[in-house]
Amino acid sequence: MSFEVTSKDLLGRIGTIDTKSGKIETPHLLPVVNPLTQPISPKDILKIFRCNAIITNAYLVKKNLASEALANGIHRVLDYDSVVVTDSGAYQILEYGNVEVQPDEIALFQEAIGTDVAVILDVPTGWATNRTRAEWTVNETIRRADLTLKAITRSDILWEGPIQGGTFLDLVAKSAKEMSQRPFAVYSLGSPTPIMERYMFDRLTDMIMTAKMNIPLSKPLHLFGAGHPFMLALVTALGCDLFDSASYAIFAKQGRYLTEGGTLRLREIEYFPCSCPVCQRHTPKDLIELDKTEAERKLAEHNLFVCLEEIRRIKQAIIEGRLWELIEIRARSHPSLLQALGALKKYAQFIERHTPSTKKKGLLYVGPHGLSRPEIIRHRLRLIESYRSPKGRQILVLLPQVHKRPYHTSPQLANLSIILRDRRIHVCIYGSPYGVVPLEIDDVYPLSQTESPTPMDLETERHCAKIIQKHIASSDYETVVLHAANDSLSRRLIPSLKRFSREAKRRFTISYQGDSPWRKDAVEALYNAVRRVG
Repeated sequence: MSFEVTSKDLLGRIGTIDTKSGKIETPHLLPVVNPLTQPISPKDILKIFRCNAIITNAYLVKKNLASEALANGIHRVLDYDSVVVTDSGAYQILEYGNVEVQPDEIALFQEAIGTDVAVILDVPTGWATNRTRAEWTVNETIRRADLTLKAITRSDILWEGPIQGGTFLDLVAKSAKEMSQRPFAVYSLGSPTPIMERYMFDRLTDMIMTAKMNIPLSKPLHLFGAGHPFMLALVTALGCDLFDSASYAIFAKQGRYLTEGGTLRLREIEYFPCSCPVCQRHTPKDLIELDKTEAERKLAEHNLFVCLEEIRRIKQAIIEGRLWELIEIRARSHPSLLQALGALKKYAQFIERHTPSTKKKGLLYVGPHGLSRPEIIRHRLRLIESYRSPKGRQILVLLPQVHKRPYHTSPQLANLSIILRDRRIHVCIYGSPYGVVPLEIDDVYPLSQTESPTPMDLETERHCAKIIQKHIASSDYETVVLHAANDSLSRRLIPSLKRFSREAKRRFTISYQGDSPWRKDAVEALYNAVRRVG
């Protein structure tokens, strides 16, 4: 299998998966197509919605349409001239406890009907299960994977290896490691649907990241049952490349209208907050008054438009390097998503290692959740582990942030030429969100390409103060001169730096503290302070 990645941001990636019927561009939502009853025809999904890969249930096809599928192939049965993914019936196991088919039998059936991407018949762990049962599902799925791989004969079909374990993260890790030793083209995370239905996105984050950290990053990851648009940005950022969902159709049947921020009841809507073809041509009252079947079809069309629009929005965010910003916007649509965003802190260093070091656009820091984003983590790590201040610099001068970037080009610093030329003095800028920025590297991405609000929030302030203190502690300055603005970060720094200076036996002086640190008398005070300590 070929999986070529062309753009990355966080763990999200735009890439192409080659199949015998065409390419799938990731991230990709696979609309679930019911082979027996379907509000939108697969042909329309391809022609009208331009969605070139769908997923259907091979077990239902075998049970109800076996003769036709074996004679004509799955593409002809569905009337869909592009990529078809087939699930094996594991969802029926999750719903009903069992299916009347063996793993090797359904695998050979998927080969015979000519699917493009096939899933083995695994055993989903599910949600309400104990550890003993969960462990059995992991081991049984591994056994079935080996049985399937031994039975299959075609080399032109891509096979998915499902990862089980549910919320038992050690079992998820075991399952992922075992599956990664087997030659699957795609890996998939099973059993997340009940967790997503309960909006337990922090647990879902743990499950996805545990799987992601234990499979080859060169292979795509498929998240089963993820189709609500408001969560797609998050799971893409966690490294999921493929999603599937029947929610667009199920919600339509229930009279529910999808938006990128949640779900609305059709009967409670006065105005459609959307410009898709359905919403342009109809009012909520129009749909309510339609025949039930027709109303369901129109609502399903809208729901699918919204889902696919979100996928395109995510792709553009990846290209611009703004996927984190999109996640923060979506996270504010539901407390559980915001909680999941906070859970990323545990995986920040892993995500940082696999995030591009430069991007096409700057960084928008809007609040404390952004402290876990890779660019800020990377600066903190490099400042502590790799950065060394220039040799012979005995005096550290801490200057407050100025508006113009890079800082060294600002008019305020242009007035400090004597200080900047002094070989004994090292100048650093302090502020949000990086804490401290040595002036000689202030044009390194993204230090001069970051916008953040003022005044800063309390958590950001604490973070910045801690970074400044660590930077001073790891350096050999004899004297620290703080040229302070009249803000809460400066007020927090003064007592802590006084205390640190006493303990470390270093001199500390405040050259100025007030609302106008760049006024002529304030700059003169800075010169005088440097002369005294020098």
